[in-house]
Amino acid sequence: MNRLDFEGRHAVVTGGATGLGYAIAQRLIQSGGSVTLWDRDGEAADKAAAALGTKASAVAVEVSQHASVQAAVQATLHITAKVDALVNSAGITGPNVKLWDYPVEDWRQVMDVNLNGVFLCCREWTPHLRANNYGRIVNMASVAGKDGNPNASAYSASKAAVIALTKSLGKELADTGVRVNCVTPAAVKTAIFDQMSPEHITFMLSKIPMGRFGTPEEVAAMVSWLCTEECSFSTGAVFDLSGGRSSY
Repeated sequence: MNRLDFEGRHAVVTGGATGLGYAIAQRLIQSGGSVTLWDRDGEAADKAAAALGTKASAVAVEVSQHASVQAAVQATLHITAKVDALVNSAGITGPNVKLWDYPVEDWRQVMDVNLNGVFLCCREWTPHLRANNYGRIVNMASVAGKDGNPNASAYSASKAAVIALTKSLGKELADTGVRVNCVTPAAVKTAIFDQMSPEHITFMLSKIPMGRFGTPEEVAAMVSWLCTEECSFSTGAVFDLSGGRSSY
């Protein structure tokens, strides 16, 4: 494994207690940085931070709630005076059903976490990054946001919106030292699979030409590079991790 240059930098990683968020936090620490894990499960976040060692801290936050995000920003700034990167990794899949059967409350919850959570975190951290004239924001989208997965209309729509949000914010910050990008993984086998039906998992695998799911470590490698200073001329961009699935 090559060592990326995140020396002396600090990142906030949402959904950092498990899955992709944890893998990203681990890679950033291995690259010389430190992290604050944001997660709705404060106990799990504390355990994850302890497992990652002295360069990790944890803050409990509900990313879909504005007041909670604002409080988490202040709590984080008591831990570290400067944040250099924000990785929006928190997300849920929602049920796998036809759109006309989709429960309205489940639709709202998926949008609240996957889209509104990204908006709120970006909104509250951008002034800090702009004040320092340096920062990296990486949003976790999905290939479903490009293709639209059947029986996953809320998830697909939320991730398509994350792609558009990334492009807009990237353009708004293009004249600063802040870069904003997103990644669009195909299916990566993590605990989020527990929220999906076996049929949906089989469908996702059938769409990947490589014939396998991605790994958290593969996603972490790309996301971590996007958090580094070397990612200097890409902003508002979409980086695929799809095993050959993406066609544009």
